[in-house]
Amino acid sequence: MNDNLRGILIGTSGLSAAAFAALLLAILRSHHLDPAARQRTAHLFLIGLAAQCLHFMEESVTGFPERFPALLGLPAWPADFFVVFNLTWLSIWIVSTIGLLRGHWFALFPIWFFAIASIANGVAHPVFAISVRGYFPGLITSPVVGALGVSLALRLHALTRAKP
Repeated sequence: MNDNLRGILIGTSGLSAAAFAALLLAILRSHHLDPAARQRTAHLFLIGLAAQCLHFMEESVTGFPERFPALLGLPAWPADFFVVFNLTWLSIWIVSTIGLLRGHWFALFPIWFFAIASIANGVAHPVFAISVRGYFPGLITSPVVGALGVSLALRLHALTRAKP
């Protein structure tokens, strides 16, 4: 297997686990279709997306695609992969906001994924900084992203119910 592909697959495996958990939550929880609750959730989600844009910018400017894989003993990610990966998810998340506002249950998968990944970012970046005994790319914005992820997960939990 190509070293770049291996580095990408291993480096994003935590996000793959978050996506699997999000898919389970979207499938296993029934959906409360109250328009006011969906609108409040969408507003919080859009604030989270704005914070994620800042987080992506911080990571890009400070070398996350090089430093994170190196922390795992992997080769640096190609810059175009990191940019395309992040812009693709930002696009999916923006479109899912429209789906949420219209009451489409399948929009909940990417929104749950965003919440879980945001919480993971809020925890992981400070841990990375501790492990390198200094600044690690994404550290400054990660607490805001993490807090918004927790708030969004709580809002999603209230918007949905466990299926019997």
